[in-house]
Amino acid sequence: MVSADVIIVGAGIVGLATAWQLSSLHPQLKIIVIDKEATVASHQTGHNSGVLHSGIYYQPGSLKAENCRLGKLAIENFCNEYGIPFERCGKVIVAVDESELKALDHIFRRGQQNRVQCRIISREQLHEHEPHVAGIRAIHVPDAGIVDYRKVALQLALLLRERQHEIMLGQKVIAVHHPKTPKNAIVVLTESNEYRCRLVVNCGGLHCDRVSAIAGLRPAAKIIPFRGEYYELIPERRHLCRNLIYPVPDPKFPFLGVHFTRMIGGGVECGPNAVLAFSREGYRKRDINPTDLIGTFMYPGFWKMAFRHWRMGCGEMWRSLNKRAFVKALQRLMPEIRKSDLVPAPAGVRAQALLRDGKLVDDFLIEENESMISVLNAPSPAATASLNIGKLVADRVAARIK
Repeated sequence: MVSADVIIVGAGIVGLATAWQLSSLHPQLKIIVIDKEATVASHQTGHNSGVLHSGIYYQPGSLKAENCRLGKLAIENFCNEYGIPFERCGKVIVAVDESELKALDHIFRRGQQNRVQCRIISREQLHEHEPHVAGIRAIHVPDAGIVDYRKVALQLALLLRERQHEIMLGQKVIAVHHPKTPKNAIVVLTESNEYRCRLVVNCGGLHCDRVSAIAGLRPAAKIIPFRGEYYELIPERRHLCRNLIYPVPDPKFPFLGVHFTRMIGGGVECGPNAVLAFSREGYRKRDINPTDLIGTFMYPGFWKMAFRHWRMGCGEMWRSLNKRAFVKALQRLMPEIRKSDLVPAPAGVRAQALLRDGKLVDDFLIEENESMISVLNAPSPAATASLNIGKLVADRVAARIK
């Protein structure tokens, strides 16, 4: 049996950032981070495209808006302090035709409300930033950037271990109990160990709703996995994209559409689409987990969402199966792109929370009971906002275990 003040489930960037913030604010606490994988940052963090988001898209006053901008500054300061490469390269959000101008103006107003540095630019100014992009108007966001979030997570893990906190890997949580004993300790059981603590923090990402449920919470939403598939520009064609190029997103969805991302390592990713994954860790089309798939199909919210958005879903699936269709979507932004310019790149899986009424949860979602604080929805821009999310959760922990 291992004892601690706080056990954090999940060694992705949000879990590690929460542990680091808690250890900084309350150094007297003993913290253990546990994860079922053999390495930290194995899933969403390790498959992230590495964008430092500015916070321009999000509803003013939402957790995403409040935490993204401050979280980005915190990540940049962290990278400066520990020598992790990052770059403020800037991005453009491009309206290809007049039908998108109203939505572009709406995003610009949100950016101003969220205190994001941004400006509307003309076609000529757009081509000064991105000569190969088709568009009639755009928003330029100079503060957007790129970083390697896996390196950030590894540095957080190193710092936690230096502070004598433990990161226990290969520890899949199978039960959480809160027995009414004199010490009132919470018991966390894994497949190979037993832990006791005063409070559990659930940052389980793709499995956060399941971790929450076994602790007695009734999650308001269920995680539905969406695979984001990417291509990468061949080296000879990387010059077509200087920095970050985004379309005007569909306001009905929390996805940003296929875009071009220059990576901190020098490559250029193109994508992603957003297709239903048949496994919560389904990084390949052939990955099928019957339990995950049945869980998705048995959830009433899934069918309500599917009925409401079937047309878009079919389009995403078609782009997944047909490279030519994927290229056509990219050509809206960059007409020079050809099928031969693209090679497959690793995919990611987004843990998207879905309500029973079929609505996709558009904001970060945090729920609590007597045993656990649970981060139930932390998709993009959670990596950018991770240090601020960590502080938010750490403050809630401190209020509970004084």
